[in-house]
Order: sequence, then structure tokens, then C-alpha cells
Amino acid sequence: MPNSTKSRRRSRIFGGVAVAGLSVGLLMLSACGGGAGGSDGAGSTATSSEAAAGSAAPSAPTGNADSATQAAIEQAARESMATYHLKSLIIRVTSDGEDVYTAAMGESMTGVPATPDMHFRNGAMAFTYIGQIFAKLVDAGEVSLDDPLANWFPDYPRADQITIKNLLNMTSGYADYVYQPELADSLDRDPFKQWTNEELLEIGFAGPEQFAPGTNWGYSHTNYVILGQVLEEITGEPLDAVMEEYIIGPMGLTATGGNGGTPAIPTPVQHSFTAERAEYFGVTPTPKAYEEGTFWNPSWTTAEGAVQTTNIYDMTTSMEIVGSGAQVSPEMYQAQTGTNLLGFGSPDPTGVCSACRTNTDEASYGLGVIRSGPWITQTKSFAGAAASTGYLPSEKLAVSVSMTYLPEAYADSGSLNDSSRATFAAVVEAVAPGKGPSQAP
Repeated sequence: MPNSTKSRRRSRIFGGVAVAGLSVGLLMLSACGGGAGGSDGAGSTATSSEAAAGSAAPSAPTGNADSATQAAIEQAARESMATYHLKSLIIRVTSDGEDVYTAAMGESMTGVPATPDMHFRNGAMAFTYIGQIFAKLVDAGEVSLDDPLANWFPDYPRADQITIKNLLNMTSGYADYVYQPELADSLDRDPFKQWTNEELLEIGFAGPEQFAPGTNWGYSHTNYVILGQVLEEITGEPLDAVMEEYIIGPMGLTATGGNGGTPAIPTPVQHSFTAERAEYFGVTPTPKAYEEGTFWNPSWTTAEGAVQTTNIYDMTTSMEIVGSGAQVSPEMYQAQTGTNLLGFGSPDPTGVCSACRTNTDEASYGLGVIRSGPWITQTKSFAGAAASTGYLPSEKLAVSVSMTYLPEAYADSGSLNDSSRATFAAVVEAVAPGKGPSQAP
């Protein structure tokens, strides 16, 4: 994928970083909302990297980590703060559901320390939730992964050839609306625009077919907008109500929600700042293009009713539940999280499918989750904020990180793209040496 500012903003849901060979399409989703978050204050001027390093002491850590483990986590966090020019970093580690270490470093805004209870966009966790809901519906006998899309939307392109599984595991061949000029240009002009499912699908369907259904792998947000619509058809409920019934309630999430379909974020807010529009403005990335992105509208990121905010506690709990298979059958757990696509897919030499990639041990897609070696993970990156979360079933270990950036971060887009996954891996190494996710060679 091109390493441009636009690529950096809208290309990843597959791991918060430029995962080798799979950096396209998987981080996208977490935008920043407005509304309730505004009571924390408006934009802030950037602190320097030096000042950030000085404020890297964690705020009141909790958890049962021994002194050596706590020191190792905090050393990894300080190194990430410096290496990736982070403005704020929130970390949570649990073992078998028990708090090992939870803390925050840096500032949400100038003079406002980051805290673990701050809310942020949960991005591609929406895809994980949609995959979890379908797993539960399959277990209940209400749908099959092999059901064709034509059962609900016969007028959609190739609906008789594309199955629910094709949509969930990114093998449908639908073009990703995110990469189409109509959306990309609009996001630069007006990051506050409210998008509808119909508008997004019209753009996605107008794009070229990436490949024949089931013959390749290519990340596409279009798939999950359709899946949101299918869930509404199956259940007869709006998607936000479906999320409440199948995800938020059963998982016991108390800080996760869609905020009435608005771009609001409940307080306290982990504010984000970005220089992503530097190319659009025609200026160098910093400092002229550095602006607050917290309240940019995330409605383009996925289906209406699935765009949500959360905090580090709920994000970690969600990944514990999905990663352990606690709420689905063994068969659906394997379908969701197994390395079923390992080795499948290939780059498209024609360039029509820029998102086409081979699924590798480093990053293999399931049904709304990413397998990285033994870890079951998810990630997001958007509007100056990024996060990675993962679960290691063999150790019942969960790790989550959420971060925002200083202006200096935008001088190196490759480093920026890799920051949340690399920070996640560094924290894992501090807690469980030698048991981290697979890394690019």
C-alpha cells in the first residue's frame, strides 16, 4: 500500500501497524467523536517529545504485577513513548481476568494527564463484535456461514455467489469504499460529514470487482457494512440494539456504546491530534498541519449502529471473551479465531486489488479478528489515535494499549503505522518473555 498520508489514515483494520504483507485495510475504524467529549476542553498545543518523556511516569498503576514485571512494563512503555513520539499511552494487562497492570502515561491534552478510564473510538472491535454475533447466531441455528447474501439482498452485486463467510473473512471480492476517490477526497474536505450505509455501499459497489468471490483475500470495509444490514434483517432489530443484546449485555461492558449514532465520546476523553491532512493542505506534516482529530466523524468507518466508543477496560474484557471462546461453541470458536486462511490469498499483479495479500503467520484473518502466531488480536488507527488488543489462550493473558501522538510522530509514517502493534508486542514481552505475537522477518 502506498505510504501516503491518505494511506496512513484509512488503510488499516488488520493490525494497527503496517503488518508485513497485510498492512492494507485493517486499522481504520476508530474515529473521534464530538459532543460529550468537549467538556474536557478544546484542542491543545503540542507538547514536545522532551516534555512528553518527562511526563511518562504512570498515573497510579493498579494490578498484582510484581515489582520486576511492573518495572519491565513501564520501561517498555517509556521506550514506546520516546520511539513513537506518543502524547498519551494507556495500558492494561490481565491474566485469567485479573488485573496485572493498568495505568496511563502522558497527556490527553496539555495539562490534562491521561487516565485509564478515558474513552476512545474502539475501531475494528466493531468487526470483532459482528463476527461474534454471527457466531452466536450460527450456534442458535438462525443462520449458516454458507448462506448466500441473496437470501437478504438479492439485488446486491454477485449476491448469489457471495456467502456470509466470504463477507466475514474478507474473501467476497467487493471493492473497499475507503479506497475510492469519492470517499477519500471527501474525508479530507470535510472530516465531520455524517455518512449513511447507503452512501458507503453505493461507493463500494461502484468500485471494480477485486476478484471472483472466494478466490483471493482483500480487506474491505464494504463487507462489514453489508453484514450489519444482514444482522438487522435476521433479527428484525436496528444494529445498535443487536449490539446491546448480543455483545454489550452478555459481555458486561459498561463503557462501550454507540452514543446514539452521533460522533460524541463520553467523558473523560483520550483526545487525539493528527497531521494526516498535511498533503491536502499542501504543507509539511508538522507543525502547520497538526490539528485535533478527536471529534472527526467516524460514520464512514463501518455500519450504522456499530460505530462505538469504549475504554481500555471494556476493550480488554471483549478480547478476553472472544479470545477464550467463552460465549460460543468450540466449532464457531475455531471458525472465528483459527488460522483457517493461513497461506491463502496473493497480491494482485494487475493492481486492481491493492488490498489483496497472502495471509501469513504474522497476520492471518479470521471472522473479524487477526491471528498473529498464537495471539488473537484486533487493532485500529484513525485521526491521530491507535490501539491494539490481544489474547493468548494458552496463558489466559490479555494485553491492550491505546495511544495518541505528538507532532513529531508524523515525520515517519512507517513508524507511526507500526506504533500500536509494536508497543503491544513490547508490553507482551515484558509480561511474558518469548511468548509475543509473530513479527515480520
